[in-house]
Amino acid sequence: MTTLGTAITETIIHGYGTSAFLSRLSDPFWFQALGAVMGMDWHSSGITTSVMGALKRGLAPRAHELGLHICGGRGRHSRNTPHELRQLAQRRGFDGEALVRTSRLTARVDNNAIADGFQIYLHSFVVANNGEWAVVQQGLNDRTGMARRYHWHSASVKDFVVEPHTAIVGEPWGTILNLVDGQARPAQTAMLNIVREHPEKTLAAGRHLRMPARHDVRAIDVDLKRLGAVLAVAYERDLHDFAELLLLEKLGPRTLQSLALVAEVVHGAPSRFNDPARFSFALGGKDRHPFPVPLKTYDESLEFLRTSLERAKVGHPEKLDGFRRLERFVRSVETKWKPAADFNAVIAHEKAISPSLDGRSVFDDKPRVSFNRHGQLTLF
Repeated sequence: MTTLGTAITETIIHGYGTSAFLSRLSDPFWFQALGAVMGMDWHSSGITTSVMGALKRGLAPRAHELGLHICGGRGRHSRNTPHELRQLAQRRGFDGEALVRTSRLTARVDNNAIADGFQIYLHSFVVANNGEWAVVQQGLNDRTGMARRYHWHSASVKDFVVEPHTAIVGEPWGTILNLVDGQARPAQTAMLNIVREHPEKTLAAGRHLRMPARHDVRAIDVDLKRLGAVLAVAYERDLHDFAELLLLEKLGPRTLQSLALVAEVVHGAPSRFNDPARFSFALGGKDRHPFPVPLKTYDESLEFLRTSLERAKVGHPEKLDGFRRLERFVRSVETKWKPAADFNAVIAHEKAISPSLDGRSVFDDKPRVSFNRHGQLTLF
């Protein structure tokens, strides 16, 4: 996940710049799709921790080159955010105290000004060389065991106490006191006096992303026409040949399927991420849903992205340009032919070919238990 997340990020920055990446990071649907295409459980709140942890590890050695820095994280790492931001400010010439204040303010708004029963345990502050920033943080409700994710982007923050979020993601749990709602201005004479009035407002985000409690992926979770276009390009001979021509690469259908979905995460329009479960059909899920992660396909997809990026850096962008055209080609197939995926057949096919692709899940890492004829415990 660290390697693939880094490659996807670099591809986006190469094509669109750091501002576009921060904008996508603040979109909850795109964020969920990114986690799914990296092989994380598509429905899980754990996507937040895994994606931000993987990006921080992968981008840290490339921060100077890419102009993007990730501070904070989960638990004790979140508490270290001010120190990391001050160190970054010294290196880059930022106003460190202003960044620290912003970091603390976003955490306090989500922890205190939105009284929804969720306590922040993950805080990731992402800042570009030009000072633009995004925040992704997550809270946990100890009573229900459910999580809620909060997205911020500096380009969208006009006032920290008037609807500053790009999105808040989570299941509704009764009435919420939202003191940064646009109608809560009477209670906002100052953040330090924010408890002066408590207007009760039901939290209303412009877009709602709700993850089911179940682990399995179902047809209802996926836009079957969009998935059908990806599968058609991967497996229909003529379409496959044309896609290979775009990419200047000889690729098997399974790798082409993966790359087509990764290409959409890199180049797709925001409106196309309202079914993030679809992106789990790129590289599966670590919990075996919808199928185990195909390690051979993962490696081949990574190798394509790596070589494309390296060639683009030395003045040969043909493969990377082809990657962009692949996304457009899949959309055109979807529009002109409207193929619909046979959901059950796709799942059956993926599970059938999984062993040949070194399909793996977290369950494969757990030791099996056996007792020999003497009653002794053996782990293997």
